[in-house]
Amino acid sequence: MSKSRYWKLTGDEVEKLTYDENKVLNWEIKCIREPEDKAIFFGVFLYRNGTPFDYESIKGIVYYYNNIERKELPSITKFLKNKYGGSELEKGERVFLKGSKEIYSGADIASLAKEIDSKFNTKSVITIEFQDLTEQEQKESGLPEAKLLPIPGK
Repeated sequence: MSKSRYWKLTGDEVEKLTYDENKVLNWEIKCIREPEDKAIFFGVFLYRNGTPFDYESIKGIVYYYNNIERKELPSITKFLKNKYGGSELEKGERVFLKGSKEIYSGADIASLAKEIDSKFNTKSVITIEFQDLTEQEQKESGLPEAKLLPIPGK
């Protein structure tokens, strides 16, 4: 099983991608507020096989936050829940939408990133990790070779 991770992608780049959605292991949209040196951000992500929550794996969209005021969290949760559904669970600095709709296409991920940027005044950076994506598939899907981050191992 080979893995490949593409990082520091923009919404415009991801929107044009045509990869096999079944080969996406996970994706993350890191939503950064200016100035970047204040480290005010939140990240929305989805792991195909679920995200660890205590001793079980929860399926659905999750977000984490850093230096975001607690009073702002309900608006982020409501936005995601209105789009994708799910039952809200919180653990540490992570909010899970258990059983929410899962998205994997470049168009859907890019659309979400752009909506978040517009609604929450952020700048998004997207990472997508794939499993068993051949070099040919990488080229055909439009994935930029310069943004491939090698993952050690098999």
